[in-house]
Amino acid sequence: MANADTQLARGLTALKFAPSDGLEHIDTAQELKNIVARVTAVREHVGDKIDIALDFHGRFSLAMARRVFPYLEPLNLLFIEEPVLPEFSDKFDLIVASTSTPIATGERLFDRKDYKDVLRSGIAVAQPDLSHAGGISECRRIATMAETYDVAVAPHCPLGPIALAACLQLDFATPNFLIQEQVLGLGRGNNGSLMKYLVDYSVFDAPDGYIELMTKPGLGIEVDEAEVRKAAENGHRWRNPDWTHHDGSLAEW
Repeated sequence: MANADTQLARGLTALKFAPSDGLEHIDTAQELKNIVARVTAVREHVGDKIDIALDFHGRFSLAMARRVFPYLEPLNLLFIEEPVLPEFSDKFDLIVASTSTPIATGERLFDRKDYKDVLRSGIAVAQPDLSHAGGISECRRIATMAETYDVAVAPHCPLGPIALAACLQLDFATPNFLIQEQVLGLGRGNNGSLMKYLVDYSVFDAPDGYIELMTKPGLGIEVDEAEVRKAAENGHRWRNPDWTHHDGSLAEW
């Protein structure tokens, strides 16, 4: 709850989190209750004026997703993100039909062709990642394609300030834009490690939950080249954690 309070104090009006660890194909009644209890606790803490989205990282099977979702409906979520793996994109109609909660997906879909099945399935939110799905131009095409299916766009961006700035340029020009994911915290006084790559990160201030249109050239930010060179000396090799089921088989992180 402390983390939620920190974000809300910066003026943000929506929170997203994953309320489960690795899940079995059809997990226990206790695990189902744990998921619902975690989300209920956050809803009761922040009230109804704050939007809550859930990200399941594809951890559900089709069966487990349809089992859990009805219990989450009374919590009035903004959306549920990536409930099942992208390999099951052609089955998203089953997910959508099982709940009134809006369904979002797309961070692991990499061009327009990958979106055909999910847009037809009735999802509410498409989530292309500009760093993986062809940059601004291809994601703008995906957004236009989504608009014809009455699907909103919320670009996936669990990355740094340069990727976020690119996403925002798409957002500013997209009629069906819904909300922008970010992991930087934002807000004045933020001294997070990723913010050091910008000369001035006040362009990301969002006191009322909204970021103003940036007016500087390019992406609207000024990169601190000295910090980038320093980071390049250390390299980067982040990998997803390795999770396993009770029997030792690979679990989805």
